[in-house]
Amino acid sequence: MLTSRSPLALRPILRSLVTRGYASNFRASDLTIKPRTSPPRVKSPKEQLAFGKEFSDSMLTIDWTREGGWGIPVIEEFGDLAISPAATGLHYGIQCFEGMKCYFSPSDDSLRLFRPDLNMARMNSSMQRLAMPGFDGGEMIELLKKFCEVEKEWVPKGAGYSLYLRPTAIGTHPFLGVDVSDHVKLFVIASPVGPYYPTGFKPVSLFADSTNKRAWPGGVGSFKVGGNYGPTILPAKEAMEKGFNQILWMFGDDDEVTECGAMNLFFVVQEGDKKVLWTAPLSRGDILPGVTRKSIIDLCESWDGIEVRESFPKMPEIKKASQEGRLLEAFGAGTAAVVSPIERINYNGYDINIPATGELTSKVWDELNGIYYGDIEGPEGWSVRV
Repeated sequence: MLTSRSPLALRPILRSLVTRGYASNFRASDLTIKPRTSPPRVKSPKEQLAFGKEFSDSMLTIDWTREGGWGIPVIEEFGDLAISPAATGLHYGIQCFEGMKCYFSPSDDSLRLFRPDLNMARMNSSMQRLAMPGFDGGEMIELLKKFCEVEKEWVPKGAGYSLYLRPTAIGTHPFLGVDVSDHVKLFVIASPVGPYYPTGFKPVSLFADSTNKRAWPGGVGSFKVGGNYGPTILPAKEAMEKGFNQILWMFGDDDEVTECGAMNLFFVVQEGDKKVLWTAPLSRGDILPGVTRKSIIDLCESWDGIEVRESFPKMPEIKKASQEGRLLEAFGAGTAAVVSPIERINYNGYDINIPATGELTSKVWDELNGIYYGDIEGPEGWSVRV
């Protein structure tokens, strides 16, 4: 049943934003590339890359105003933004972002994006949830391709290496007041990154937090907005001080499992003669529709011997499955780490121990990485050549 708390209930609102003139189209064919005026930035050896610490020479920017709509896309030198200290993005959290990667494929010396249409659809959804303008996802993908081509020397080569892309939108309306932002800046920056786990799979431990909540029905957990992340930093810090890598987020009196850290969460349990891949559903609106999440589900639904279940696992059920020897694997999934094996979950003082790296976790890892780098063809439209 469609309720006011369902993500589907937002669609008429989002459509109304578009029809009232909040959206217009920019075109990739109008792109302007400004000449550099300073020397290229120094590149670190790829073995020394740390996630998000180093940035490429350029950035892509597009400005929007209520009066003029979308402006001309520009690729210019990477640099600080000049915005008003009263900008709505600074005061009211009018900001959202995406995480993507550009990969070098040694099989044909090409650059590739992974399912960029899903990222663009999700970013449109996030922006419109914040009453920002929509945009043409196809045109933005073409701009991303051109941006990657300009920055191709920044795409590190080798398994586990990529150029991380961060499309971002912020409200730049230069006046105070909780209202729709009349000025928006859409920009893309890029950071060369190495393997998330330099020594291969590194299983993590989770602290099941029964006090703090990441998201809730009727909130914005299904949108990639900045406000979802800031409030998680202190609980995550406290969990790390207790010896855990990340938090397992729960909701409700029954301790329903939602996500872990900033990743979607999967369990593999044995039920009779079948294996079940179990993850929280998107239907309630408090789970981020991850691109990696969807890709794992799509792959597993096409494989024999595994049943995909989208319903809320409850921690008492997971504990019981572990005690009965039926909890076979657990992993988080996201763009940064791809899959992150989980070896331990502390729930109300009880340690649930899980096999460190299971068969399905490894298979998902191998399949996705093969598609990323062009070693595996993958389903149509997943690996998009730049």
